[in-house]
Amino acid sequence: MKVSKLSLYTLFVAISIFASGSLYAQEAKKLFVSMPDSLCPLLTSVNRADCIDFLESKMKAEVDNRFGKKSEMTDLSKDYIRMQMSPQTTWQMKVLALSDTTKIVCAISTACAPACDSRFSFYTTDWKRLPASRYISLPALGDFLTTPDSTTIYAFEEVRNSVDLLLMKADFNKESSELTIALTTMDYLSDEVAGKLKEFYRGPVVYKWADERFVRKE
Repeated sequence: MKVSKLSLYTLFVAISIFASGSLYAQEAKKLFVSMPDSLCPLLTSVNRADCIDFLESKMKAEVDNRFGKKSEMTDLSKDYIRMQMSPQTTWQMKVLALSDTTKIVCAISTACAPACDSRFSFYTTDWKRLPASRYISLPALGDFLTTPDSTTIYAFEEVRNSVDLLLMKADFNKESSELTIALTTMDYLSDEVAGKLKEFYRGPVVYKWADERFVRKE
């Protein structure tokens, strides 16, 4: 059966429109509004839509949350959102590409009391939870520390053994797919132990999105 050039062109246009619509539906702001309330209990869908409208109108994107307190959207782009949920908590989401047409969502929830600690969650674009271990291997304490020389090995082992809780603060780069994870354990330790740990701290661990997962930058 012969297919006319007009029919092929019409099919191509239809596929292009469907693909562009599907990609638009995967933009951060659309996903944020469609997020189930169970994943964002502090904000209603109206709250979330209002934040986007305010920020796109160059207004302060602050709303009254379910607890009667203020929550503010501080950043919004095609693939990134950051919310200051409360003075002590933040929430970020990043839309990450698995292919030209398939994306996933990575969300970071951070609480500071006063030391900050972050938790990762990964979802499909219809908000089905995905296993985090498939997309990132979080750093261990040793990944943040410099390797001691023979003169400091005893002090290194002593301070390392004194750390019983690993706390980390994660932040997306809003302009790229990079992710930075900083050690915040020092913020809950005594000044003496924290000072010793800082002597070996070499800085945050930086990841990039590559081959469908976060990998560490060398």
